[in-house]
Amino acid sequence: MTAFSPNALQQSAFPFDLVGFDLDGTLLDSAPDLADALNHALVQAGRTPASRAEARGFVGGGTRMMLERALAFTGGPLPDAQVDTLLPQLITYYEEHISVHTRPYPGMEAMLEGLAARGVKLALVTNKLERLAVKLLEELGLTHHFYTIIGGDTLGPGRAKPAPDLLHLMIERSGLTNPRAAYVGDTHYDTGAAAAAGLPVVAVTFGFSEVPVDTLGADAVIEHFDALIPALEQLGAEAPAA
Repeated sequence: MTAFSPNALQQSAFPFDLVGFDLDGTLLDSAPDLADALNHALVQAGRTPASRAEARGFVGGGTRMMLERALAFTGGPLPDAQVDTLLPQLITYYEEHISVHTRPYPGMEAMLEGLAARGVKLALVTNKLERLAVKLLEELGLTHHFYTIIGGDTLGPGRAKPAPDLLHLMIERSGLTNPRAAYVGDTHYDTGAAAAAGLPVVAVTFGFSEVPVDTLGADAVIEHFDALIPALEQLGAEAPAA
């Protein structure tokens, strides 16, 4: 694992045909809006609302897992039937307030445009429900960057990250034959899925990981999106010839 700066070595030919991205904590800082929706559900359960810093630590693995972590933290887990009742309340509130405070991380859109200018196809692969990911990207005017938007429920139960299934679907939907693909994320769900799919993965330091990012097993770690293209170029240069 290597940390990269924006001044890393660049090559004239870009080494990847396809780059996929996680959403929450990777492209977008969605923590404030997720925290507000989570606290709405916690209040319905008679629990004390979590701080935004605490709520940030619950994100990852999808909406239900976020809620279950918050319930465990604020008084203990609830029976599945009660979680089943709370979850739609959380989702409905979030869907209605999905882009109030959510913003792209610095340099995100310029980075996406830079990859597109190099002929790279871009995909969005998240454990967020697909319809919520689509709505959020539409409201922020970002949908046009991606040839596909894949959510944690796109393939049905049990196939979200860290399983490789969503990344396999990303490659399948690209229409490319044996593309050189990479993935970018912020948590062990992302690095685990990429490893299972046999893809190089770049981790960002500014996301929602509950453990130090340099322990995630990423092939490269970046602190700003200015460093992503050089990092991918360097990973491509270091990869063994096919």
